[in-house]
Amino acid sequence: MGATYVDVTIRNPADPARSWTGPFLVDTGAFDSLVPKAHLEAIGLKPRGIREYSLANGERVTLEVTVAEIEFEGEIVGGTVVYGDEDSEALLGVTALESGGFEVDPRNQVLKRLPAVLLKGMR
Repeated sequence: MGATYVDVTIRNPADPARSWTGPFLVDTGAFDSLVPKAHLEAIGLKPRGIREYSLANGERVTLEVTVAEIEFEGEIVGGTVVYGDEDSEALLGVTALESGGFEVDPRNQVLKRLPAVLLKGMR
C-alpha cells in the first residue's frame, strides 16, 4: 500500500476569494487537517485557538488551529485546520474526508465516494 494524495483548496470563509490549493496526503490517522502556517496566513486566516495533539511517536504537542472551508473532489466542507511548521506536509484529516462522503481505497491509492454520507437519524 502506498500513500494517497489529493488536490485540496483551503479557503478563508470570511473572504472566499482568498484560497490556497496544493497536494495533501490523505491521513486517516489524523482527525484534523494540517497546512503550513505561511499558506494559512497568506489567505488571511487567523488562529482561533489551540489544541493538544498526540503524534504517531507518542509525543504530545500543542498547536494553533483555525476554521476553514476545505474543498476536494468537488465537495466543500468546513473543518478544523492545524497550523503546521513551514516544512510540514499538508494533511487531509479523517473528519474532512468523512464529512465530504469519502473513504480511501488503499489498493488503488484514490478516494472513493461513499454511497451516502452517514447521518444517524432525523425526527
